[in-house]
Amino acid sequence: MPLSQKSLEQASDATPKLAQPNRDMAWQVASNLLASFRFAWNGVAYAFQTQRNFRIHVVVGAFALSLGLWLHLDATSIAILGLTSGAVLTMELINTAIESVVDLTVQQAYHELAKIAKDCAAAAVLISALASVLVAGCLLVPPLFARL
Repeated sequence: MPLSQKSLEQASDATPKLAQPNRDMAWQVASNLLASFRFAWNGVAYAFQTQRNFRIHVVVGAFALSLGLWLHLDATSIAILGLTSGAVLTMELINTAIESVVDLTVQQAYHELAKIAKDCAAAAVLISALASVLVAGCLLVPPLFARL
């Protein structure tokens, strides 16, 4: 039996509201390409505002790219630095999404599978960050030592 509009409104009133701003309409499908980009940018802004590790990765990635430009690395090396930094930020966004969905699902209860999901998502960030440090070291250390 379909729910009436009044029933839907009452059910939505009973649902706890999230504290994050500008997320009221997050369930809607983007009506156009600009709206899709705005929703995506909201995700980046949310991660930057609320996730300390995301901010750290942004700063470290920007530093690595800046150092690469200062050392006059070739375009391929700069692209590789950008791709690895972007991969770390992407993993951090996926980690945040997984953690949010798991928290929504289990709410305040502890569940071993929720722990596994969150730990594995965090491990994906760690692995990508370590790989990024390795790549940055291989690309940046030799020309840096040559300058010193």
